[in-house]
Amino acid sequence: MAVALIDYGAGNLRSAAKALEAAGASDVTVTADPATVLAADRIVLPGVGAFGACAAALRAIPDMEEALNEAVRTRARPFLGICVGMQLMAAEGHEFGVHKGLGWVPGAVRRMAPEGLKIPQIGWNEVAPTSAGLIEPGWAYFVHSYALQADNPADLAATAVYGAEITAAVQRDTMLGVQFHPEKSQSYGLSLLARWLAWKP
Repeated sequence: MAVALIDYGAGNLRSAAKALEAAGASDVTVTADPATVLAADRIVLPGVGAFGACAAALRAIPDMEEALNEAVRTRARPFLGICVGMQLMAAEGHEFGVHKGLGWVPGAVRRMAPEGLKIPQIGWNEVAPTSAGLIEPGWAYFVHSYALQADNPADLAATAVYGAEITAAVQRDTMLGVQFHPEKSQSYGLSLLARWLAWKP
């Protein structure tokens, strides 16, 4: 099984690749090549930084957005978005202006405003699934100031509470997005990656 881990200069690629391998992936390729993405059996989009900068970096790779849409939306390859990679699944992000996302999950990424709590949220938080799916209850590691607000409740896969309820994960068709970092979430994160690798949506 070939897993493409997309390198667009905005993710913790080494630790993500090692976590995928520890979870059972035998063929992980870190790539900025759209043809490799199209040929992969599964696709992972990591992301660290601001929404607009990440979206611009992804689109700066010729044909990468088109390859992602073809592989994920048309060919229905299983997809995992991590942190900002998950946020990019939304229609738009409101960080330092309004920026266009991939548009796979209707909704917007907006700044959190937890009363009496620091931004960004950094550390462990409890993940509560909202429906049966890939996400199981447990504790995961978060680093973020913004959260995806999905328009369709059916897309919400899990929540966490940080001053108020926030989106911890979304799931739609063959796509999963998680706000937390599986590669930093120890056994909880590795078990999620193993389930995703075995997932047959």
